[in-house]
Amino acid sequence: MGNDSSSEKKVSIIYITTGLSTGGAERMLYNLLSRINRQRFSPAVVSLMDRGTWGDRIESLGIPVYTTDMKPGMATPAAIWKLVCLVRQLQPDLIQGWMYHGNLAAQLASALSLLKTPVLWSVHHSISSLESEKSLTVKIIKLCAYLSRLTDQVIFVSQASKLQHEALGYNRQNNCVIPNGFDTFLFVPSLEEKLAVKAELGLAEKTIIIGAIGRYHPMKDHANFLQAAALLLKTYPDVHFLLIGTEVDRQNMCLIKLIEELKLGDRVHLLGERTDIPRLTAALDISTVASAYGEAFPLVVGEAMSCGVPCVVTHVGDSAWIVSNTGKVVPPKNAEALATAWKELIVLDWEERETLGKSARDRIVEFFSLDSVVAQYDKLYESTLNAKKIK
Repeated sequence: MGNDSSSEKKVSIIYITTGLSTGGAERMLYNLLSRINRQRFSPAVVSLMDRGTWGDRIESLGIPVYTTDMKPGMATPAAIWKLVCLVRQLQPDLIQGWMYHGNLAAQLASALSLLKTPVLWSVHHSISSLESEKSLTVKIIKLCAYLSRLTDQVIFVSQASKLQHEALGYNRQNNCVIPNGFDTFLFVPSLEEKLAVKAELGLAEKTIIIGAIGRYHPMKDHANFLQAAALLLKTYPDVHFLLIGTEVDRQNMCLIKLIEELKLGDRVHLLGERTDIPRLTAALDISTVASAYGEAFPLVVGEAMSCGVPCVVTHVGDSAWIVSNTGKVVPPKNAEALATAWKELIVLDWEERETLGKSARDRIVEFFSLDSVVAQYDKLYESTLNAKKIK
């Protein structure tokens, strides 16, 4: 598109997001903003909660970040009024909601500000069952299903998520799928980092490391991962396991207790929240998503594949579609199947595993590169603006 800013007014977009804490949806928002065509679009971000871990990083891109300081589950009149005042002040050409609460807030802000601004939603969650969701989230999902006919476009990050939400009553006429995108220049294969991280952990160069990156949350099913680890160690006692993410550390007594009960000893390394995810990902020999539910299009899968790391994933959301034939897909909540899939990758020789990793990276570069995904958002924004002009 590359329109010259001197010949055409920039399009102002407000992204209204639930929050800016550590998570895949928040990271994807940063990725999108880092590559969006700034000659054409002028973005700003409103976080319903606080600045989280991504606020400063987004501002470092030269993009303003505002907050309404809502507390989780507490949409006070003062916070809603602050949001409406921000929208009126910024006079956006488009409002982009991000995650459930952000989508609902975007629709309300557009209506209450009386600006008749086009609204787009972005859904980053898959739903295997409403029973696994918090009661407030269920209410918002149902309310958004009713309101979905009023929004200009609903963007789902996965095909599975789209079908699940349509079954819950989301409008089928105004939605599309734009997958998450991956920075294939940041996430790259690196033998150097693989050896460096193993040295830091005090491991021999040929030690197999199986890793999982994700915050501590029931849907991530760390118990499933650790139970599979215990099964695998009976056959391969020298394998080590790396767990990375918020609250995945030595202060988490639930994890520590489970590790002790399963007699995993020093084979499990809990690294907690880290900022050097690209190098840690490249250090893995096998990457795993053991989630039980909730995943739509997990970033960690594509990032590992971009690093040339074969993946074993549970069949949740679009994980199987992302991996395709470059890794293994197993049922959720099945530790035996997970351990068996790991064994099938371990028995491959070094060359076979490297070939599989190369296929994985090639798949990400071809179908899910960040630039191609950002281009899809750009195109959608333009078509939404053009539709408004026609009206």
